[in-house]
Amino acid sequence: MKKILKLYTLAFLVIANVSCENDDQTIATAKGGPELLTPLDGSSYVLDPATASSEATTLVWNHADYDVQTAVNYEVEVALAGTDFAEIQSGGTTTNRFIVWTQEALNAVATQAGLTPFTAGDLEIRIKSTLGTNLDLAAYSNVITITVTPYTTETPKLYVIGNFLNASGYGADWTANSTLPALASSGFGQTDFEGYVYMNVSSPEFKLLPTNVNFDGDYGDDGSFSGTLLQTGESNILLSASGYYRITANTDPTVLSYNVEATRWAITGSATPLGWPDNGVVDQDLTYNPTTKKWEIIIPLTAGGNQFKFRANDAWTLNYGDDGNDGTLEFNSGSNLSVSASGTYLVELDLSNPRNYTWTATLQ
Repeated sequence: MKKILKLYTLAFLVIANVSCENDDQTIATAKGGPELLTPLDGSSYVLDPATASSEATTLVWNHADYDVQTAVNYEVEVALAGTDFAEIQSGGTTTNRFIVWTQEALNAVATQAGLTPFTAGDLEIRIKSTLGTNLDLAAYSNVITITVTPYTTETPKLYVIGNFLNASGYGADWTANSTLPALASSGFGQTDFEGYVYMNVSSPEFKLLPTNVNFDGDYGDDGSFSGTLLQTGESNILLSASGYYRITANTDPTVLSYNVEATRWAITGSATPLGWPDNGVVDQDLTYNPTTKKWEIIIPLTAGGNQFKFRANDAWTLNYGDDGNDGTLEFNSGSNLSVSASGTYLVELDLSNPRNYTWTATLQ
């Protein structure tokens, strides 16, 4: 009997001790979320890629109140105004009570949230606080609205799809993919597209796509085959021979035009063996390399003030020079090209990246 009493007494003491230990534990509760102090509600930002690394704004908030002394996790949440944070973009996480946004960072958040480049739009911002690695006990700050005009450095493009792709090194015929040749506009919001495309089939047919993903919104000929684009009920654009084509297009709804010109490229100038094309001198023709997608020639070039240029079709209508002597070509440039030392060179002309044309001269 004494043994039984001792066992009951021991069990009671253990239970009592555990109960006391549980009573000593602190249970965290969220008594109040943080308060977002800056930027001020209604602030406006016009972002500029030229100053992308400079500070746009600093977000500052006060402590969330969890009634315990512990580190608090904070996240900046951003969404399009009026959407009740249905699709949230993260503007950064920290255990501090501030985050600095550069213009580049704010631009990324704004465009990811859905704002259109170079058009002012409203974003809503709030701070979310949590505890621990499991991000428990979420609490939220007040919501502010800011107006942001974001930017983009991407140039709009049209993609060329057709029956020539496989034979020309661009992938499967009539199949949208990441290797489609492209035309580029002169800048965001511009509708003047230009590019060069190799078509190694005897009767090329093609269309122009707004994306390289599918045929949605594709452009073709209006059926008159006179250079007019059409999006609904269009025909394939037809050519009569293989070749290396300069394609231009204008998708402005009031214009909707295109032009296709076959090109053959050469260099000419005093640095070449034949000199400038005066008095019937023949240009030094380049050969297209479908593997590298570049025009090339191995040729002796002389330095010492001698110069040359690239031009198409033995005429000056299409010609390129290098204004900064940096390897990037400019259309109809007044700056000729040159080499620093006389010798035999592999000269390459790369027109495969629309509006970003380059050249190299490699001493052999």
